[in-house]
Parts: sequence; C-alpha cells; structure tokens
Amino acid sequence: MITIVSGLPRSGTSLMMQMLAAGGVPILTDGERQSDTDNPRGYLEWERSKQLPKDPECIAEAEGKVVKVISQLLLSLPSGREYRVIFMQRPLPEVMKSQEEMLRRRGTFDPAADSSPIEQAFRRHLIAVNQWLTSKPNVAVLRVAYHRALREPKATAEAVTEFLKVPLNIDAMASEVDQNL
Repeated sequence: MITIVSGLPRSGTSLMMQMLAAGGVPILTDGERQSDTDNPRGYLEWERSKQLPKDPECIAEAEGKVVKVISQLLLSLPSGREYRVIFMQRPLPEVMKSQEEMLRRRGTFDPAADSSPIEQAFRRHLIAVNQWLTSKPNVAVLRVAYHRALREPKATAEAVTEFLKVPLNIDAMASEVDQNL
C-alpha cells in the first residue's frame, strides 16, 4: 500500500504531510526543498516524484510510507499497486491568491498578466483528476477540505486515521495545525 497526499499547489498538501508525520506515519521526503517564508514548516517533498511520467515504477520506493505527489502527476501512477490518496481541496480563488502572493514575494509576479487562463486550466485539470481517481479500482480517496482541517484539526485527524486504517497519534496530528500560517 502506498499513501499519497495530493492536490493543487497551495491547497494544504504540506500541512497534511506534517500532520501525518506527527501522527507517526513514515514519510518519503528528500529534504531537498527547504522551508521558506511561503512554507515555514517545510514542504516534505520527494523530488523523484517528478519523474513519474518517465519512470512510473519509482513510486515503489514509497511502499509503506506516505509521499506527496502533485495532482498533475497522479495520472502517471502505475496500475499494478494499491494507493490511498488523501486529496486536499481548497477553493480555487484562494489557491490562485496564495500562488500570486508566493510569486510576489519571490519577485516573479506579473500584475499585468491575466490569471483567468490559468484558473480555467486548473478547473479542467481538477475535473480530469477527479474522473481518474474515481475510475480506478486500486485507488481509495479521502477528500479533505483545507478549511475543515484548519477549523477541526482533531476531526480531520480522526477521519484520516480511519481512512488509513492504522493507529495514529491524533492529538499530535491536530497540534500541527497553526491558525497563524
């Protein structure tokens, strides 16, 4: 079994990874992407996941662990394995605003650029990913609303624990939620 945390960028995937790590789930991360102003507790990413389209079998390294895989790469998962996907959901306008703020801090935001084509592409992408997720018999999905995780961290941790069917430290998971972030 491979557990995957996924969603659009800036949808709460790092928060969920932090919760799972605190709860006692082994995580697959290389530490290559360091924490920064945009994510002060870290991203907990595995760079090799970006190779899934070219090397889908690299996901075997995540067996028995949790790994973050951006939603665009889910479609490259090989079919011969069982997956549990925790899919983070955040309202698209908030995702877009968070992306813009991050780009602004990095000095790469173009205020004259029209973001509506990107937003439309994200909408189409989410439809395709959701269709893919529901069509795969080897993929179980738990959709976690970002705002519910913030409002009800303990209930979210309990739902994740039930979904994964493993004993986790629910209080430790809930304590990872910082309303100031």
